[in-house]
Amino acid sequence: MKERLLISVCGRAGSKGFANKNLKNFCGHPLVYYTLSAAELFAKAHPEVAVDIALNTDSDLLADLVAKEYPEVVYLPRGEELGGDSVPKMRVFQDTLARMEERTGAPYDYLMDLDITSPLRTAADVENAVAKKRSRPDLDLVFSVTEARRNPWFNMVKDAGDHVEQVIHSPFTARQQAPAVYDVNASIYVFQRDFLASNTDGMLWSGKIGVSVMMDTGIIDIDSEADYLLMEAIGAHLYAHNPAFAAVRDNIRG
Repeated sequence: MKERLLISVCGRAGSKGFANKNLKNFCGHPLVYYTLSAAELFAKAHPEVAVDIALNTDSDLLADLVAKEYPEVVYLPRGEELGGDSVPKMRVFQDTLARMEERTGAPYDYLMDLDITSPLRTAADVENAVAKKRSRPDLDLVFSVTEARRNPWFNMVKDAGDHVEQVIHSPFTARQQAPAVYDVNASIYVFQRDFLASNTDGMLWSGKIGVSVMMDTGIIDIDSEADYLLMEAIGAHLYAHNPAFAAVRDNIRG
């Protein structure tokens, strides 16, 4: 029997930080198409896995944009109870999982979420995250990270009133001596189905978590106009000079 993977693509209408960011064009294509292209490349490379893709959104415009070129993506209209900034994204993942299992009549093994506002991911980034989870049944969740440029044991400080102090007091004299740390970049999440379905607090940290490391440009996501302009400049460079990134762009439909 094939493993079953649900890929979720989640986006709210509007945005306080950057209005209608999920509807923007990015380097000549709709932003959401980069995520759908990466999902399609994974599905094509893994015929042994039964893959469904679902869009969970309260934006009719985003739903129409996706349906125009990716009609196979299942549209799940998001209810008002899942709108707003304070709703944990875990709740949206759970809603997507429950509705798709009801629709298909069978449980999934994993849910993988690919964030719309993190377009600079390669097919290998998706492959690596899924492979890590499939090879580690003891992990409840694998998410993507980038190597941090700063380390709280070595070269980060915190406000202590009239002065600053090390975030974590340590005797380390070189960053290489400190524990490795990562920036969580929110690009890729791969959940074990039962961990996601049974979560009650909306938090990730109650599970046993593994990481999949991406190129450090992947730390940036689009949450403001400045982010968008910077990401486009980086994207244009990567699409011109890095075949792995260009492959995702070139696979976009339309």
